Amino acid sequence: MMLYLVEHFYSIQGEGKFIGTPSIFFRFGGCNLKCPSFGEYFIKGTKIFGCDSVRAVNRKLFEEEWQEIQKSETLITILQEHLENLDFKPHIVLTGGEPLLYWRDETFYGFVEYLIAQGFIVTIETNATIEIDFANFPAYKDVIFALAVKLSNSGEPYEKRVNKRAIDAIINNTAYSFFKFTLNRGIIEMRAYEEIVDIVGEYPEVEVFCMPQGDRVEILRKNDKVVAEFCMIYGFIYSDRLQVRLWNREKMR
Repeated sequence: MMLYLVEHFYSIQGEGKFIGTPSIFFRFGGCNLKCPSFGEYFIKGTKIFGCDSVRAVNRKLFEEEWQEIQKSETLITILQEHLENLDFKPHIVLTGGEPLLYWRDETFYGFVEYLIAQGFIVTIETNATIEIDFANFPAYKDVIFALAVKLSNSGEPYEKRVNKRAIDAIINNTAYSFFKFTLNRGIIEMRAYEEIVDIVGEYPEVEVFCMPQGDRVEILRKNDKVVAEFCMIYGFIYSDRLQVRLWNREKMR
């Protein structure tokens, strides 16, 4: 499988455990989920459905943005260019799409090995549906995984969006990882708590973050208070989506 990089940028982490932390993002192309209920977009005269990282999912519409990466040195060079004007080590975030499509790719794994060896704090943002072989790819043991497991409001069927073997492998082989769920008013009023407990119930020690659905500020505002109240009732941790709150739908944020 060819490794594709869709964009790279320096910003702050907008979600989850490290919200507000200066971070360099590498967004890789491709995903094994569609999540049709997460959004509706009109792009280049075409109506498409899916998440707010649609550029990393729909190669047909955004092919000119998908850069083939054939060696890890290319990613290292990009990283070094971002670091030139910084006198500290930002966090590194590998996101998508679904970056774990490439977990055994030599170029991708080589980059992860480099980052860990250089002492970077690395987060991989994943939907947690792909099982990793930690024994043969040990660098992943030093990665923090943001487990953005999808709920029914994604529009994906349960058997496609929840892989408990994959989740178990990540949690049992890493020092720290956390769950991150996207909620809207509709799923909170119906079954959000039951769906979350089904996924996280076996891992009481793992932190659970819940954030409001919305790729635009006006949508975020429709969901943020009800998600905050949901967290207060059930003891989860509220996460905002700062990249939306601060920059709305601006690219590379």
